[in-house]
Amino acid sequence: MRRLTKAERRLWNAFPTGEIVELGPYHADRTRTAGGNAPADGDTWGPERSIRAEVIAQLLLGARDAAGGAVPAVRLRGARITGQLAVVGGTIPYELNLSGCHFDEPVRFTDSTTRTVRLTDCHLPGLNGGGMRVAGHLSLSGSNITGPVRLSRAQFESGLWLGGTKVTVAEGEEWAFYAHAAVVDSGAYMRNADFTGGVGLIGSRLNGGLFLDGAVLRNPGKNALAADNMVVENVMRCTGGFQAWGCLRLRGARINGTLSLDGTVRSPDTNYAIHASNMEIRELYLKPAKPIEGVVTLAHTTLGTLHDDPDTWPEQLRLNGLTYQRLRGSGVTQRIDWVRRDPEGFRPQPYEQLAAWYLSDGNDALARRTQLAKLRARRQTQGPGSQAWGRLLDVAVGYGYRPWLAGMWFTLLLAIGTIAFAANPPRPLKPTESPDFNAFAYTFDLLLPIPAFGQRELFDPGGWTQWLAYGLVVSGWILATALIAGATRVLRPQ
Repeated sequence: MRRLTKAERRLWNAFPTGEIVELGPYHADRTRTAGGNAPADGDTWGPERSIRAEVIAQLLLGARDAAGGAVPAVRLRGARITGQLAVVGGTIPYELNLSGCHFDEPVRFTDSTTRTVRLTDCHLPGLNGGGMRVAGHLSLSGSNITGPVRLSRAQFESGLWLGGTKVTVAEGEEWAFYAHAAVVDSGAYMRNADFTGGVGLIGSRLNGGLFLDGAVLRNPGKNALAADNMVVENVMRCTGGFQAWGCLRLRGARINGTLSLDGTVRSPDTNYAIHASNMEIRELYLKPAKPIEGVVTLAHTTLGTLHDDPDTWPEQLRLNGLTYQRLRGSGVTQRIDWVRRDPEGFRPQPYEQLAAWYLSDGNDALARRTQLAKLRARRQTQGPGSQAWGRLLDVAVGYGYRPWLAGMWFTLLLAIGTIAFAANPPRPLKPTESPDFNAFAYTFDLLLPIPAFGQRELFDPGGWTQWLAYGLVVSGWILATALIAGATRVLRPQ
């Protein structure tokens, strides 16, 4: 290694005790400011503020002896790091803490084993930590990163911190943040982070939760978040102004706690805005600030409790196979509208699940109403004959779920017949043997398939009342048939 510069000598001497070396002031707001002290302006900083990356790497790998009674560490502020900081496959027993620094080249910690690494409020063109093991945490909080962050297969004992981090990748680059199969034993904190490009957490395990409060994910037309088969213990929060421009893909993920979404999701130009099929979620709060733009699927997902806001449902919802234990937030009319929004048309399972929920909650009337809505929706998929019979069943007895309709129709026809035959009595077939005519009893007999009062066989209507009598007989048979068919449908095990 070449002879150390004055700035490098300061860092070399401070390392054994972990003293902080500050080479100049900096502004941590990611912007270019007067005076050139923003990390983004670090390429203009001279030798007095420059440190070669190889010097830092050698210190981290034990080139300098530790001082007794102190904890060695590399702690540096306001420096320009020239060359590439790369520790590939090495073991770093010391903490690295760089704040307000400018990196000329991407950082590489591929397959390394490290203590805590803090690159906060820095400007760097990318980071590759695939397969790294961190006995502590990795913090990129407040940093402005102009290339992808790759952390696939990485493991973090004490968390992953990206609070306020901004990651932007070039057009055509798929991932801004790539941490597939990563394991974070504490929380993954991405509050107020800003990603231009996809965020990938496929197959990752986050044992302390995932916090995206206030984060912005921009990847229009693609996956803003791809987290298939991710496992989150505790909670996953997308709240506090969270925005996603692209699909939130969580297919097969398991959230052993609460998933909260009250931000904004816009993805009208992809297959889905939220792809949450085949998931397991203990509690889901789905209350976005604005209606979701795009298709949402919860198909074949298992929920404990769902809290939602009907005003924010998109026009297209896939709920086939969704099961849940509790629903909160909507009345039965809104719920029936909820289950009928499948873009492929009628699906019976969402209605059955909704009816089962109402039954388990003790709301038998709402369960019957849901089953009636299912039969009406199914009717639209049937042929003309089945549709006609279905409409008749619906009008007569509400498919058996409204048997009181049969009584209403019977009472109405009974009143019409009683009035008509009282004004125009039929002639007796055997005048000497016939009892006195009773318009009410005669009409009642016409309506019943089996006469009750014996009036129907003893009198013969004439003129227009004869047609009325025929109509009452036919109506009686239709009501009886509909009532029997409806009762059979209701009583038959589903």
